[in-house]
Parts: sequence; structure tokens; C-alpha cells
Amino acid sequence: MNRWVPALAALAIFATLVALGWLAPEHLSDSDMSRKLLSWSEAPPFGTDRSGRPLLEYAMQGARVVVLPAVLAGVAVGMMGVFGGLLRCVGDARVDTVVAGFGEVLGALPRMVVILVVATLIPSTARGLLPLALVWALLCSPGAMDEAAAVSERLGGARFVEALRAHGFSWNRIFLYHIVALNLRPVVVRQACETMTQVTFLELALSYLSVVKEVSSFTHPDSLRSWADLLNIGYSSLVVPNLGTGHVLVTGLFLVGCVVLFARLGSYAARAR
Repeated sequence: MNRWVPALAALAIFATLVALGWLAPEHLSDSDMSRKLLSWSEAPPFGTDRSGRPLLEYAMQGARVVVLPAVLAGVAVGMMGVFGGLLRCVGDARVDTVVAGFGEVLGALPRMVVILVVATLIPSTARGLLPLALVWALLCSPGAMDEAAAVSERLGGARFVEALRAHGFSWNRIFLYHIVALNLRPVVVRQACETMTQVTFLELALSYLSVVKEVSSFTHPDSLRSWADLLNIGYSSLVVPNLGTGHVLVTGLFLVGCVVLFARLGSYAARAR
């Protein structure tokens, strides 16, 4: 199975999104009505908005808002999955009971309600996507831990560790290589990529609500724009003919599609043989 092609493609998409966020301007450029609603070909790469400002700036600021929190949330879920898988290899019934109780408590919480409560508790001067993304990762972690624990159980759990120890393998080789790298990798990477996608859609949903209600966003300062602004500007082209905002909608969907494609390619590259 060739893993290099999807792995390199996912890395290229990730590097592009990181570069967009890193180079994002602090504020959008000034209006230029002479360049109003130019298409991709007229003002590459993405055209302009109703005020003549490049949509590339929207893309860059949206990447700045979402990429780092989504990556950190994915890493957090991946680490929790590794933790859950390794705990199953300990072979202690008390540990399994504590982990199961932890998962049941968090799994019973309504995620969106918890996110909205946390968002309202954060002071307006410190609002950002990162704390919401980490809370979302915490709520997603029981599923990742359960799936990783099931993989370890199929391996044999503590018996698998004892068998490798009997063959003279070190603890590092057993846990980091045989268990994590060879067996937990597909589950951990897929769960991390799915969490990154979920955080992206979470940011889009919260930002879209703030744009529609004309209030400050929970996920970014007022000086920045989200990819949800592109969707808000462009969706009207679906119901009003000849409005000229179709390219804005396509730009927003393209950026979201890049995140989804990255997650799918990353998961495929980490699949088990």
C-alpha cells in the first residue's frame, strides 16, 4: 500500500494552511469599489468582495483563526487515545473502572451546550477558538480512548506485553513501537484528524451565528474575519440570480474542503496494513 502520496499531499495542504495563517494581515485592506466582486480570473487567486477587498485576505485570516486551535485539539485527542490504549495494557481492573467512569461522565454531557456555556464564561477581551477547541477535544476524548483500548484488547492487553517482555524486548520498544506506532497509530491519527475537522466546523458555526446576529464572535477578535464570512456573503447567490457572489461561496467551500481533504488523506496514510 503506497502511503507516501496521501501523506505528502496532506502535508502540502497542512503547510499551505499554516502559511496562510502565518502571513495573515491584522486588518483587511481598504475598500476599492472599482474592484467590486471580481471573479477568480479577474483578481486571482480568489477574487474580491462587495467592497473590492481581496478574498485572499479572508482566507488568510480564517486560517489564522482556525488552524492552530484545530491542530492542538487533534493532538490532544490523539494523546488521550494513546493514553487509553496504554492503560488497557496495564491489566488493572481498577484502572479500567476509573477510565470507564471518566468516559461515561464526559460522554453524557451535551457538547454544544457545554461549548456555548464555556464561550459565554470567557471574557470578551480574551475570546478565541483555542479554549473552545480544547474543551471540544476533552469531550471527544472518551471515544478515542475507548477505540484505542479496544485495539489494545484485541492485541491481548497485558498478555501481549508480557509475551514481548519474555522475548527480551525493552519497555520503550514494546509500548512506543509495537503498541503505539504499529497498532494504535491508525486509530489515533484518524481520531485526531476527525477532531480537527470538527473544530473547523465548530468555528464556522459559531462565527456564522455571530455574523447573522451582528454580535462579536466567540472565536476571534473583531479585527479578523472567518471563513464563515465568505459563506455568509456567498450563500445569497443560491437564491438571488446574477448577484455576482457565487465565487465567494465557492472560495469558502474550497477552503473548508481543503481541511476535510487533509483529514481524509492523513487518515488514509496512517491506515493499518
